[in-house]
Amino acid sequence: MSVHDELTSVQRCLDDLYRSLGRLEKQLGSGGLEMRRVRMDSDRLRESVALLREAANTGAAPNRPDLVTISDTPYDISLWTDSDDEGLGARDRHAP
Repeated sequence: MSVHDELTSVQRCLDDLYRSLGRLEKQLGSGGLEMRRVRMDSDRLRESVALLREAANTGAAPNRPDLVTISDTPYDISLWTDSDDEGLGARDRHAP
């Protein structure tokens, strides 16, 4: 399936969810904390799918950080001459 087809399928499922939530609200009432949370979560899902659809329509690639090459050569030991061995205590003292 294409991205457009998948997004359409997700949108249909969200529409079904909204209809089901409407029926539940009629039976349980909309004032309870649980119902408000489910309604807010479904609203957030709807907004997220809209953002996905917008990104898919613009053809924007997901933001991926640039890869950084890390050298296999050892670091210069002089970089750590002024620091203590963390967690082991200072060089001139013994651990308790």
